[in-house]
Amino acid sequence: MTMIVTTTPPATTTRRRARKPVLLAAGCLWLAIAMPAFAAQPAALKPFTATYQANYLGLHGTGTMTLVQSGGDRWKYSLEIDSAIAQLSQNTLFEADGGQWKPLSNSDSSILLIKKSSRQANYDWNRKEARWSGNVKPDRAGPIALRAGDLDAMLINLAIPRDVTAGKPLDYRMVDDGRAKQMSYEVVGQDTVQVAGKPQKATKVSRSDGNKQTVIWVVAGLPVPARILQRKDGKDEMDLQLTSLH
Repeated sequence: MTMIVTTTPPATTTRRRARKPVLLAAGCLWLAIAMPAFAAQPAALKPFTATYQANYLGLHGTGTMTLVQSGGDRWKYSLEIDSAIAQLSQNTLFEADGGQWKPLSNSDSSILLIKKSSRQANYDWNRKEARWSGNVKPDRAGPIALRAGDLDAMLINLAIPRDVTAGKPLDYRMVDDGRAKQMSYEVVGQDTVQVAGKPQKATKVSRSDGNKQTVIWVVAGLPVPARILQRKDGKDEMDLQLTSLH
């Protein structure tokens, strides 16, 4: 995660790309929770719309995460975050190939104050390589060799709840932002989170990378994290908390 966090401001000049939650990645929260349906088949993909309370760079906003079928075994997974100073949009098109999810393409755009950024990725599984275009540095354009099981940052947010529920290791190879990176999350305990105003028991997982930390709360039966918290230098940078799920 790669939510979170992982895990875009209004533009008139150049824009700094807001860091993607891997969240990470990144995170999900729901109101009308169809827990029985998701709990019955935790590994099965089902369309959803999740709404979050978002705290981004100290300002409150709204996050919306959606999963929709895009024909056959293809799915589109999206995250939109809006606040007073920032807008972030992330989209991943992927294929559900048996027990594996294969990213096919993604886009990432952000506006932060007057700085704007946009980036696209293409995952060519025939050539087994990924390439990036848009606002990317030459050394981050690729190609990066693809391996079976590779995920982008967005899909890691979706994979963690699936794998926590199944009791699988939380080890992923993220291919995103012009690089391949091994990412491992650790279960650090049990906690209680508020989902749609009600307390829910959650498994808490965490990953640290230098001065950055991602913490994810997973509620049994929910296909996305109930909360994603990204921290940098010991301070909260992005916090997504689920408020509704349809």
